[in-house]
Amino acid sequence: MNEVLTFDDLRRFPHFQDEWLRDEQNDRWVPQAYKGRPYYIFETGGTTGMPKQRIGWEDHFRDYEEFSETLDDRYFPRGGNWLMLGPTGPRRLRLCIEHLAHVRGGSCYHVDLDPRWVKRLIATKDIEMANRYKDHVVEQGATIMKNRSVSCLFTTPKLLEALDAKINVPDAGIKGVFCGGTQMTPQNVRFMVEEILDNRAQFVPTYGNTLMGLACSRPLTAADNWSITYYAPQPRAVLRVVDPEDTQKTVDYGAWGRVELTTLTKEFFMPRFLERDEAVRREPWDRYSWDGVGEVRPFGAMEQKTIEGVY
Repeated sequence: MNEVLTFDDLRRFPHFQDEWLRDEQNDRWVPQAYKGRPYYIFETGGTTGMPKQRIGWEDHFRDYEEFSETLDDRYFPRGGNWLMLGPTGPRRLRLCIEHLAHVRGGSCYHVDLDPRWVKRLIATKDIEMANRYKDHVVEQGATIMKNRSVSCLFTTPKLLEALDAKINVPDAGIKGVFCGGTQMTPQNVRFMVEEILDNRAQFVPTYGNTLMGLACSRPLTAADNWSITYYAPQPRAVLRVVDPEDTQKTVDYGAWGRVELTTLTKEFFMPRFLERDEAVRREPWDRYSWDGVGEVRPFGAMEQKTIEGVY
């Protein structure tokens, strides 16, 4: 077949929509090169409905190996141990943080956190139980930091703030904090950099998911008013900020739009998937010669409340 498919053609394929993978049909998505090889099954968080599933073999390893090269060894020392204090469950994040620690010559401690249980508690307005669960998770992390040598931390904004109430994070030996999982406003970022970490540990925010891998942030500075801009891991994944009413159109720089993701690896192809997020389109910067996305937040956040959880 010599015909070239356009983005419009691809968007018409029903298996690229929300029901693109069903349990009983996993094998139909296996590329010939991986035929007969067992695969991992990863799930999204399910914030806006039925969790999407992805099968994979090595993509999650490659994603974090490339990300490792962006980390500063002064703050994420080679040979240093990690603590993974964030959502685990059927998502690939737990495996990835552990692999990242191994790539950098260390080991990884984990604390389990079920994000779907948190969302259910918040949806039913059982805030007391949600906070008790958060305290339960954070206390486990603080105990590890007090009794083991840990220099690198993966966590989320709300958990980092809760952890600060129980232990001084830099004093506990943490030199670098890799953070993700929910939106981060400039006010959140400044508070974490200056107040919680006291400018003694590096704060590295990331934007990622099961379908993309993870996008890196440009360095955070007061000159940028602590605003975060993320850059996709091209050429593996491409992010566009599009007009939600006409997704053929990319919005102007500095304008808000919906985030659109295209992923293409040896294992996986997902064209023009509309994310649950909206963002500001940002200009290329330094090593990233492609567009960035800034001020990422849930799509329609100004009109409706999306439950992201205590994590």
